[in-house]
Amino acid sequence: MKRLASILTLVSLAVPGAATGSEWDRFRGPNGTGIGPDGELPVVFGPDRALIFRAPLPPGHSSPILAGGRVHVTAFEEDQFLTIALDPESGEELWRAVAKRERVTEVDSRNNAASPSVAATGDGVYAFFPDLGLIGYDGKGREQWRQPLGPFDNYYGMGASPILAGDTVVLVLDQNLNSEILAVDRRSGEILWRTPRPEATSGHSTPVLRETADGLEILAPGSFLLTAYGVADGAARWWVRGLPWEMKSTPLLEGDLVYVNGYGAPVNQPGNQITPPTFAEALEASDANGDGVLAREEAAGHSDFWFDVIDLSSNGLLEASDWAYYEAVLSSQNGVLAIRPGAPGEAGDLTEPNTVWSYRRRVPQLPSPLLYGGVLYMVNDGGIVTALDPSSGRMLSQNRLQGAVDAYYASPVAADGKIYFVSELGLAAVVRPLDPGEESPELDVVQVNPLGEAVYATPAIAPSRLYLRTVEALYAFGPE
Repeated sequence: MKRLASILTLVSLAVPGAATGSEWDRFRGPNGTGIGPDGELPVVFGPDRALIFRAPLPPGHSSPILAGGRVHVTAFEEDQFLTIALDPESGEELWRAVAKRERVTEVDSRNNAASPSVAATGDGVYAFFPDLGLIGYDGKGREQWRQPLGPFDNYYGMGASPILAGDTVVLVLDQNLNSEILAVDRRSGEILWRTPRPEATSGHSTPVLRETADGLEILAPGSFLLTAYGVADGAARWWVRGLPWEMKSTPLLEGDLVYVNGYGAPVNQPGNQITPPTFAEALEASDANGDGVLAREEAAGHSDFWFDVIDLSSNGLLEASDWAYYEAVLSSQNGVLAIRPGAPGEAGDLTEPNTVWSYRRRVPQLPSPLLYGGVLYMVNDGGIVTALDPSSGRMLSQNRLQGAVDAYYASPVAADGKIYFVSELGLAAVVRPLDPGEESPELDVVQVNPLGEAVYATPAIAPSRLYLRTVEALYAFGPE
């Protein structure tokens, strides 16, 4: 195994595109790439191997965030929300900030009350709890401000994490109705702007940032669209259509392209799509009382599975606007888009000129893609890894993670010539990056490490450190 570790270390020297020097200060690390800094990382690890520490934690699905010499997570206990900072070398708890829980919203079993990850700097930590709002702490865990937000109506519960754009905290709040993106001054907590996202419904994607000649902009996926907003004023600059109705993963910005993976439902897979009757046809067939809307029992046979999804106002009735959304939902397609961002002066709908390629075959529901060493990777349920050529969308390979066939909620991360895929059951697979020049390359699973605890959080990487949060604890692993 030491020989394999040495080989992988050598491979890392040849893999371009790794982040250097940036802290893992937001969900998925530097600008959401999932790529960590240089430093030797472990191949074989677990509770009794390469372990630096194991720090037990209260429940929470948020991912570990590194900034200011601290590891940050959120959690909840009974009627309290917790923001916790730990020492990155010992796992010792440095501080714990407590906020009273204001309400309780039922969410999907795969979600929980502390799923969004914090954004952090050396002197500030910014946490979003859907059942409370946005809270700003200083570097010692002292609350500086809070912005009450919600309650929210999201079919699966809220999931997007805040990010920092300089001294501005940006948060996307997509829900059934009244979706928006807002910006808050990180020092005062003052809301700088809030922009409606009328097309967006249930969504969970955390945005990324892009430097432009016209100033910093936010790339935010949502229902049917990727939209670019100016950080300075929140104005929508340009957008590209072609995404499915529900977005979960984080986009990737690499060079002059942004990659967006979207999955709505199995019926959004090309070849599985269906066309519903028009609203007029459904009313004629099923509106028994003639009131011009469809109650649940009247909609039976037309939209049984979809009723709660498309009843955007949650009033138990399907109106014409709900049915129009239903038609849009079913006509949207799963897939990956490669988009050329708008150039200075370009505005509005750029779908036709700026969609470089699309891949409409099987894509992940939740994990975000990873672009590492010139290859775009995606992991699907069942441990199926699809590798694409990022310049063309051509499939390079599609293989199962042997020994780690499972559901996946954590997104893959990479550094040091190693790619880490961590499954729901806590199977941590270490994979050698593919050679994009090789014909039909095979996925090389070097090691599968069973952690023995379920994992929903995405790992974080620091120099020579891999941080993994399970449902029970935060682990830190280092080179042996």
